[in-house]
Amino acid sequence: MTSIRQVLTTASSTAFHLEQRDVYALGPGQHVSFEAFVAGRAPDVDPDGPFWGGWVKAVEEATGRGVEFRRLRIISEPLSDYIRWEHAITVVNVAAGEQVRWLPRRSCVDLAVVPVDFWVVDGASVLFGHFSGNGESTGHELRTEPDIAQLVSSAFEAAWERATPHELYIPA
Repeated sequence: MTSIRQVLTTASSTAFHLEQRDVYALGPGQHVSFEAFVAGRAPDVDPDGPFWGGWVKAVEEATGRGVEFRRLRIISEPLSDYIRWEHAITVVNVAAGEQVRWLPRRSCVDLAVVPVDFWVVDGASVLFGHFSGNGESTGHELRTEPDIAQLVSSAFEAAWERATPHELYIPA
């Protein structure tokens, strides 16, 4: 199975990610950070800690090669606890070199959006993420057809232009 980290090692210019779920299943290290946040304590924002599992280093390595990272989250408002937590820990993504924006669903009614989470790498490869109803990953699908890459890239760009940068988005 292809993972995003494998795909990112080949990125030379861009890596764009669209997330559209209001909750994702939590991995073993994520439970502690999420539960602390829900209990009113600070979540884990140590970029070198085990929670981040090397993600920060992977992003820093890619941005060091000149790869532009953009992450767009289409979200429901009011926010789920999971998305409020994601917003709180996004400072680490931004510090690692990602540009992150937030787009409420109510602002998407006139946009054509691909209804699956995905990464677009260098405008040519698309890694779709598939999930069950409760947010468990059911696998990834790598597609390299130019028409698919163009379709998802266009959808991403239209939504990106409308979205609010992380530093300006105030959770509802």
